[in-house]
Amino acid sequence: MTKPLKQITCCVLLIGNELLSGRTRESNLHYIATYLSSKGVRVAEARVIPDIHQRIADTVNEVRKEHDYVFTTGGIGPTHDDITAESIALAFDVPLVENETIANRIKKRTAPASTLVNRLRMARVPQGASLIENLTGGPQGFYLENVYVMAGIPSVLRAMLPTIDITVGEPLHSCSLEVALGESHIAHQLDQVQQDFPTIEVGSYPFVRDGNIGTSVVFRGTEIEQLSVAFDSTKKVLLQLGTRPTEETFDWDSS
Repeated sequence: MTKPLKQITCCVLLIGNELLSGRTRESNLHYIATYLSSKGVRVAEARVIPDIHQRIADTVNEVRKEHDYVFTTGGIGPTHDDITAESIALAFDVPLVENETIANRIKKRTAPASTLVNRLRMARVPQGASLIENLTGGPQGFYLENVYVMAGIPSVLRAMLPTIDITVGEPLHSCSLEVALGESHIAHQLDQVQQDFPTIEVGSYPFVRDGNIGTSVVFRGTEIEQLSVAFDSTKKVLLQLGTRPTEETFDWDSS
């Protein structure tokens, strides 16, 4: 059970048929969410969508109105099924144009004519887009308004992400505890904790470890003092139930 936090938010769109078919294992969302969290930006939503022009365009137009940032991954390479740039142009109702900076960079690399033609597909961006720096020399990302388009290759995405100028929000902190009880045993108590601390997100996540059932309770928020009070309040409730946390973690110095 969770309660959304009010802060700067981002929606991540993971684009690619290869993700939906299971052929490619998705590995970018965790990195993006962790990075943005350190900047005080919360990934509030993530979707995996197919390589379909209208589907991409419609989804982008939907989520860019709801979130401060939209990050897309995948579909900006040199092949026929790399259609993200075209789809973003469709979303913003602008033409797709060849970016001279990218084109010149591509042309400096010696290649057969047919290969060069394919590579120049990566120089196409929606009119009015600004570039996202890519120090790896691979596909070039770009952005329009609050929509940031990046590569799906993890190493390339990780090179792009730090170059984006992100409006820093309040840093998001978290702490957690584990208890050897199932969620149903503490659901009512956690609901009360959430009501008592509405500015904090309280999440409960069941697990089975070595055949033993347990629950991890995670507290997330921007105010360490409030997190500490909510954490201690939950520990007291657990003691009243005759149990105590088996593990406690904090992302700040709690000593």
